[in-house]
Amino acid sequence: MRILALAILAIGLASLGPAAAQMYDPAFPVCLRLYDRTIYYECRYTSLPQCNASASGRPAQCVINPYFASAQEPAGYRRPHIRERMRGMWR
Repeated sequence: MRILALAILAIGLASLGPAAAQMYDPAFPVCLRLYDRTIYYECRYTSLPQCNASASGRPAQCVINPYFASAQEPAGYRRPHIRERMRGMWR
């Protein structure tokens, strides 16, 4: 019975097709959002001016990559201690 259930599960998963690719490349801070037949992201720019030069004259928009690997918290930001966060919940 288990073998039959696993076989049905395997056939079902195989029929789903290929998985979608990751939209954002975490190696670059700026992405070019292209509006063609579909929306497509090119994350290969190191600055907004560089991306804007590439987007000029095209149906495109430059966006900041939310998944940039080197993204850091702002300077001076201090994450509250767990007790401070919990105390805020009970007020």
